[in-house]
Amino acid sequence: MELAVTADASDGQLDTGMRVRRSVLGDEFVDASLARRSDFAAAFYDYVTRSVWSEVWGRDGLDRRTRSCITLAILTALGRQDEIELHTEVAVRNGLGPSEIAEVILHSAAYAGVPLARGAMQAAERTLDRLGALDGGRSEH
Repeated sequence: MELAVTADASDGQLDTGMRVRRSVLGDEFVDASLARRSDFAAAFYDYVTRSVWSEVWGRDGLDRRTRSCITLAILTALGRQDEIELHTEVAVRNGLGPSEIAEVILHSAAYAGVPLARGAMQAAERTLDRLGALDGGRSEH
C-alpha cells in the first residue's frame, strides 16, 4: 500500500510555497528537512508547503517582519519553545532586532501569560545568543 501522495511537478502552489519556505527558513534548514522527510509524512508536508508557505506567508497583505511578530506571539501563547527558536531565526532574517523580538514576547505576556512568555523569552535569548545577535550581558530573573 502506497501511503505517500505527492504533488505533480507542475503544481504551481507547491513551487511557490517551496520558494517562500526557502526564502523565509533558508536553504540549509529546508534541505535538511527534506532529507528527513519520510514517505509516510510526504503528503502532510506538501500540504504544509502549499497552505502555510504559499497561501499564508506568500500573501501580500502583511510584510514578513509583521508576519514574524505575529508568529512569535502565537507560538508564545501556545508554549512552543522549539518553534520559537526556529522563528526567532526567521525574525532576524526578516529584519527584526533582538529588542523588537523581546518586545513581541513581552507584549504576549500580557495576553498569553507570564509563564509561557518566560519560556519564549528564554528560547529566543538562546537563539539570539547562538546567532551572535545579542550586544550586552544577560540578566537572570
